[in-house]
Amino acid sequence: MSAIPGSGLAKGLAVTLKTMTKRAHTHQYPDVEPDLPPRSRGVIALLEENCTVCMLCARECPDWCIYIDSHKEEVIVPGAARPRQRNVLDRFAIDFSLCMYCGICIEACPFDALYWSPEFEYAEYDIRDLLHEKERLGEWVATVPAPPAHDPNGEPAKEETSAAKKAAAASPPPASPPPTG
Repeated sequence: MSAIPGSGLAKGLAVTLKTMTKRAHTHQYPDVEPDLPPRSRGVIALLEENCTVCMLCARECPDWCIYIDSHKEEVIVPGAARPRQRNVLDRFAIDFSLCMYCGICIEACPFDALYWSPEFEYAEYDIRDLLHEKERLGEWVATVPAPPAHDPNGEPAKEETSAAKKAAAASPPPASPPPTG
């Protein structure tokens, strides 16, 4: 069975005409802000106080785009036999020209030092300016949304149950009322 000559062209023109009669879904971006979901992935933010320089984020990064430098500092603890050492963060940088925004670094961080920020407007004219140091990464923390509320019907978090157990153990048992008679 042979097709009618030009039937493919007619079908293509029909699709084009049907599409031309519909309104476009284009948003005029610079003038109209996009309506993003509440927890969109934009840029990675660093909460410097939580970083213990464990290097897990840098080791787990598939692109090796996280650069961390630190030094050891002695902390004298009163009553201890010898001073302790702790790592102090000197440099934390993410090269967003290499980053593939997979979020593995955020998942790997055991101390909640890295977060997703919904900010996405950080384009640069020079690719070298996409290397964000800890100061710039710290600025994004203010834009990180609060975590979603706990489900009231769900089971309580481990932290809540352990805190409740400690509070119950620390408080004295209620006094029994005096006998009436």
